[in-house]
Amino acid sequence: MSCKLNAIVAVCDDWGIGLGGGMVVENREDMRHFVACTTGHPVIMGRRTLESFPGGRPLKNRRNVVLTRDASFEREGVEAVHSIDEALLAVKDEDEAWVIGGGQVYELLLPRCDMAVVTRNHCVRPSDTYFPNLDDNPAWMVAETREGGVTPDGVPFDFVTYRQSRG
Repeated sequence: MSCKLNAIVAVCDDWGIGLGGGMVVENREDMRHFVACTTGHPVIMGRRTLESFPGGRPLKNRRNVVLTRDASFEREGVEAVHSIDEALLAVKDEDEAWVIGGGQVYELLLPRCDMAVVTRNHCVRPSDTYFPNLDDNPAWMVAETREGGVTPDGVPFDFVTYRQSRG
């Protein structure tokens, strides 16, 4: 049995996702959505994504798989892997796993994902990290759009699920 791999991300209208190691839109509803989707499943992330969490601590109630080039990297509660193949091997016996960032990890693993759950924040903010534009990629189709609401800062958002068509 192989693991179903999904990506989850919050983007701006220009597909910007981060600036200086942080998110560009504060959205509590998106955070609740993220927790609901990923709890109980492994999450795959880069080292800098882990370090962006409060205290650099792993997420609770999830296996935290960190993809890093640093062979000496160790952190309590984290499984360090050093290649895409190692990351995939770490989750192969799971029903599903979630790719949660950052930019390089998304680029490497998105082609292997079946689904991408995207919070579309309808704004443009300064960003130095971007998610691939799925609307411009014919391999990805919108499967569902669910109205999200408006952040306290007045940014409207939707939850959009994309599915990858495989040939």
